[in-house]
Amino acid sequence: MNSILILSTGGTFNKIYNPINGKLEIDKSNIALKCIEKKWLIKLNYDSIIHKDSLDFTDEDRELLAKYVSGCDYNKIVVIHGTDTIDLSSKVVDSKNIKKSIVFTGAMVPFSIDPIEATSNLALAIGFCQNANAGTYIAMNGLVSSYDRVIKNRDIGKFEIK
Repeated sequence: MNSILILSTGGTFNKIYNPINGKLEIDKSNIALKCIEKKWLIKLNYDSIIHKDSLDFTDEDRELLAKYVSGCDYNKIVVIHGTDTIDLSSKVVDSKNIKKSIVFTGAMVPFSIDPIEATSNLALAIGFCQNANAGTYIAMNGLVSSYDRVIKNRDIGKFEIK
């Protein structure tokens, strides 16, 4: 487990309610990961960059993500990402031919509101990543496959294999 880096980029997974302005905002302090780490009674290796809803990601953000993943010392990486553009970011990362196991995951509901889905998606991604061959994958809603096979079906609000 300690050989996996969890890289948080924002997304719904990390949103928390701000009582001052009444909005859900991206938490930059990794509260969700700290809570999961405490409950699992293990030490997680994690870092965070970008801190955005994925709808706000730019091409520059995706390039920064790919550069970070390529340059870090870990060969197994789980990327927490917003679900709306997880496909776009995973495609950019994959296009760089990075010889690492990279698993993207996220949540449709913020961890701070209901931790079940976010935690299960993260656990799925970590479990898969431990034994994955080099490549780029998406792990969501109990499904894991190559990044180009997992799609978000917005009509029914869940991910599917195409």
